[in-house]
Amino acid sequence: MNIQTGNCDKEKQEHVHELTGSTAVVNECKECHNHRFCTVTGEAIYVGNSHVHEVKFRTDFDDKHFHEFCGKTGPAINVGNGRHVHFIKDETKCEDGHRHKFQAATLIDSPTDIKKCD
Repeated sequence: MNIQTGNCDKEKQEHVHELTGSTAVVNECKECHNHRFCTVTGEAIYVGNSHVHEVKFRTDFDDKHFHEFCGKTGPAINVGNGRHVHFIKDETKCEDGHRHKFQAATLIDSPTDIKKCD
């Protein structure tokens, strides 16, 4: 579904990654807490000899609030057999008077692709 238009027509999706993680615990606020997040990246954005992905997410609701993030992954990191992941290290937007730092690696793209053995 195209979220912007509400159109249910299929959109071409070729190269995305899953991303899941937790934010760092914040100690500056009244109650120490952290948040979890899970999302799927945007399509590949080619930069030089590699590519990055746009990342947007909203964390879970904890301590009566949530946080949002909008940014990009780092370039592809080869993990062998023609596969790669991306690393991201950043911080969420400010909410309830604080931000959370986080770092995560994407999952391998198309992890269930079946490749024939030689």
